[in-house]
Amino acid sequence: MFDFRLKVFYTVARRLNFTKAAEELLISQPAVTKHIKELESQFNLALFDRRGNKVLLSPAGEILLKHTEAIQDIYRQMEFDLNQLNQAYKGVLHVGSSTSITQYVLPPLLARFHSIHQEVKVELVNGNTEQIEQALLDKKIEVGVIEGKSKRREIHYTPFLKDEIVLVCSSKSPLAKKEEIRPEELKRIPLLLREPGSGTLEVMADALKQKGIRLSDLNVEMQLGSTEAIKSYLQHSDCVAFLSIHAILKELGSGTLKVIEIKKLPIHRHFYFITPQGPEGGLSALLVRFLIQSHKV
Repeated sequence: MFDFRLKVFYTVARRLNFTKAAEELLISQPAVTKHIKELESQFNLALFDRRGNKVLLSPAGEILLKHTEAIQDIYRQMEFDLNQLNQAYKGVLHVGSSTSITQYVLPPLLARFHSIHQEVKVELVNGNTEQIEQALLDKKIEVGVIEGKSKRREIHYTPFLKDEIVLVCSSKSPLAKKEEIRPEELKRIPLLLREPGSGTLEVMADALKQKGIRLSDLNVEMQLGSTEAIKSYLQHSDCVAFLSIHAILKELGSGTLKVIEIKKLPIHRHFYFITPQGPEGGLSALLVRFLIQSHKV
């Protein structure tokens, strides 16, 4: 029902690339160009500025994009509300989640969700917490799941499940012989950190700050952009790292990694759903309710 020409325009506006838009829409590039030209003819305005190989939105394109996003939101809610009368749910739901949650928490829950709501197509993207929050604000996703809780006024945060950040090392490391260390010892031990913008880094830094320890006080050997990279690095070094307990269950079971307790420094947090401020509804609310209930089971 949603005007396909507007869908083509939205995809090009998001990608700023006609070829990639055609690939995403599964149509030819000439077809994309045709739909855009029809819209430009209808409004008698150019929607894109073409500067060499670059494609940019024109002022008219910026206005049309804003209204197209609003129309999409209305259409998704309309489709959801009408399908509820038939107890049917269908449509596309764009979800974003922090990398660790994407890898270790969501897949089995989404598989269960799909088995029940087979007409709902979930498109999942991942990034660090900061990136997922920005994707929500940019309306690239309708709902996100993040590590930690920021304080952005434009975003509504709903607690999902509890997590614990633990200090881990390789079972082959000399440090594996220790059951517990004092917070001050962290200043001397080589440490791996996640990249800036990571929810894990944010929560860990806040916990250490309460003990009077700043990130600049630490002996940081390297910052890596994923939990998997950190786990692999740990197994070939004598470093330690702060990781989610959900991310290392397999390694703890196999004995390749070991948790080192930090005296009087437990680090707990929640994973949060993030949605735009305002009334909640549609497929995003359906997914949030399902995941909360599934985790309780």
